[in-house]
Amino acid sequence: MIYVALGANLPSRFGEPVQTLTQALQDMADHGIHVMARSRLWGTAPVPLDPAQPDFINAVVAVDTALHPDDLMNALLSVEQKYGRVRSVPNAARLLDLDMIAYHDLQMATPLVTLPHPRLKDRAFVLKPMADIAPAWCHPVTGESLSVLISRLPPEQMAVPLGHGWSDD
Repeated sequence: MIYVALGANLPSRFGEPVQTLTQALQDMADHGIHVMARSRLWGTAPVPLDPAQPDFINAVVAVDTALHPDDLMNALLSVEQKYGRVRSVPNAARLLDLDMIAYHDLQMATPLVTLPHPRLKDRAFVLKPMADIAPAWCHPVTGESLSVLISRLPPEQMAVPLGHGWSDD
């Protein structure tokens, strides 16, 4: 399976982060990226912690596509640009953030994408939502399960499932 992480902590022209993430899934479908499963929505603090930024809304989706990983990443970047995302400084607040986390068990690095995502093991905002839809997934390089990866997260990595769902639920 292919996994994509979604996040937003600023309103976009499509609305608040929940509406943005919901609309982004529809826009991904326009690029031939079909959502097979989606996690709950999770609230997370910015990483690294920045009290000046609002909290993020995050999710992970399992997708199916015929796109090669570089083409998939280009499609995700195109969707981000539609929402006005400009990549400025690292860890800036975001209208929309789409990251390819894993592409089956593929291990690769190109100028555009590294798979699996090199920082996924350090991110509660990826691992906890991913556990919603792929609890048996194991890291293709280390072989570690999601539960082991989650148990190693630093205590400041908070991710809390939200009481409300996607805006199309």
